[in-house]
Amino acid sequence: MDRAKIENIFEAYFQKYKKTEGDRTAWSAVWLENTPAGVLELNMTKCPKGTTFKIFINKKKEAQVLGWDAYFAIMAEISSKYPGLYDAEKLFSEMEFVI
Repeated sequence: MDRAKIENIFEAYFQKYKKTEGDRTAWSAVWLENTPAGVLELNMTKCPKGTTFKIFINKKKEAQVLGWDAYFAIMAEISSKYPGLYDAEKLFSEMEFVI
């Protein structure tokens, strides 16, 4: 799946499932993926500073990055560090199905 399609799916998912962080200046949407390799949680937050991604692996915060370029870079690192955990094709196909 190409980068533009991933961005479009995640943005559409965010618009449908976002929740406020309390003060209505920050909004988040979370995707949880259970795999045989562990649990991957992707948290997309939009606030005045930009789009932030928090990545949790097995309930432990692995990374927090700002912007799409940083997201794709960190997910490439996570894919090599945790084989079998992040399958973009499967994850974003499932995300697309629920929107």
